Amino acid sequence: MPEQETPSTETETPNEETPQTPPEGETPQSDGAESTEEKPAEESVPPEVLRKKLTDANAEAANYRTKLRETEVKLSGAKTLEEFEAATSELRGQIETLERQILLNNVAAKFELPPALAKRLAGTTPEELEADAKELQKLVAPPAPESLGGGLTPSDGEEDFDPVKAARAARSRRY
Repeated sequence: MPEQETPSTETETPNEETPQTPPEGETPQSDGAESTEEKPAEESVPPEVLRKKLTDANAEAANYRTKLRETEVKLSGAKTLEEFEAATSELRGQIETLERQILLNNVAAKFELPPALAKRLAGTTPEELEADAKELQKLVAPPAPESLGGGLTPSDGEEDFDPVKAARAARSRRY
């Protein structure tokens, strides 16, 4: 008699690769890789502001590309050591200027100074710039909101309010 193959009754055990779903009503437990902090709600920025920032960034990137091409031409055209050093010293000067501008903008943003005052900060080290920014911050008044009132002010209406008269008047108008 030929032997018959019997179907296997073994059950598959889940391995590490298959995800396990928690029973109903339970939340899945994480292994600590994910943060338990709530993510802040995204702020909505008007599309016009985003478009302006994008066009500004594109213009700045185009400016950097043209500067790169000019620099490549200068460096490739340098045949002597003096020409090469002249080109690199010019680039170092531009780099120092840009680094100073970035430092001024960062300090001004840290102390919430307008960009026009960022140019007026005095000092060579970040500490000196921050001290000057603190002094300027004292002189700059924060912009006042257009209106502080969100509702009725206490001076609105009559000075002698009688609640009994107001209730009678409301009942008489009701029907």
